[in-house]
Amino acid sequence: MASSMMVSSAAAATINRAGPAQSSSVAPFNGLKSSAAFPATRKPAGDLSTLPSNGGRVQCMKVWQPYNNKKFETLSYLPPLSDEELAKEVDYLLKNKWVPCLEFSDEGYVFRKYGSLPGYYDGRYWTMWKLPMFGCNDSAQVLRELAECKKEYPTNFVRIIGFDNVRQVQCISFIAYKPY
Repeated sequence: MASSMMVSSAAAATINRAGPAQSSSVAPFNGLKSSAAFPATRKPAGDLSTLPSNGGRVQCMKVWQPYNNKKFETLSYLPPLSDEELAKEVDYLLKNKWVPCLEFSDEGYVFRKYGSLPGYYDGRYWTMWKLPMFGCNDSAQVLRELAECKKEYPTNFVRIIGFDNVRQVQCISFIAYKPY
């Protein structure tokens, strides 16, 4: 028992020797600075002189309609994209060397119909329109395929997807056509 006491006292001496050197490397927390160092500037309650302004021509876009307005994927909160805007999105997809692909679905959103288990949703998988467009280098090709898909399935949702064939992942997906 005496030997264990000696070991303990030797270990404590080692710890005590290392203690002051370690404690000086980290400063202790002294609390937050006094609020007196920061002067408070208060404006009168009715002062509207510093509100942001764009010259008096305020135009706001309505982003949410609470009824009959399902949100789908990226960009779904915007108004429907024109052909020019779709071409710009596809050009972005091609610039990043992603492979475009079109998919369609009559539902267009996920829902629960056949199961109530956690994580189970119907409508997750869409049908692919033709094969992915490997080697595509022009947004006009994708828009032609989009027009063909809309002509063949006018009551279905159509989305454009961009696959990264190096990482083997889907990088972008957005609704290109809504049937209503």
